Amino acid sequence: MSIIEKLLSFESETCYYIRVKKTMLNHNFLTYTGKIILQILGEILYFPVWWYSVGFIRAVKSVFRFWRAREESLGFSVWLKNIFVPMYGQRDIASRIISFVMRLIQVIFRGLILLFWLAVILIVLIIWLTFPILLFLGLVFQLAN
Repeated sequence: MSIIEKLLSFESETCYYIRVKKTMLNHNFLTYTGKIILQILGEILYFPVWWYSVGFIRAVKSVFRFWRAREESLGFSVWLKNIFVPMYGQRDIASRIISFVMRLIQVIFRGLILLFWLAVILIVLIIWLTFPILLFLGLVFQLAN
């Protein structure tokens, strides 16, 4: 085989590989584009299911952890457990009455603070549940106008 024949052979092999690569590239592009579009559509359709099931459970767990942290920071359960225990270890009737009244006031105010946090938590959960619906309605109204 002469040098010219080898060069022509190399050139034709190179052109063949370039044509094959272009065909594979186009084929892969079209195949993967379709798969990507289907996956995106599937995720868009699955979003409401996730939002109202797994997402809502996660939100509730997160809110519950927040509630427990607020309760621990206020020490509400400790104050409630010790409401009848006299302060400073004094056991006479006057100390017991003063301790009870002071702890009762603490329990009432700390309970009100916990009720405030409960209201905030419930508002957050209601917003979580209504947000996709409001977003969809806003989108519909914008497209209608």
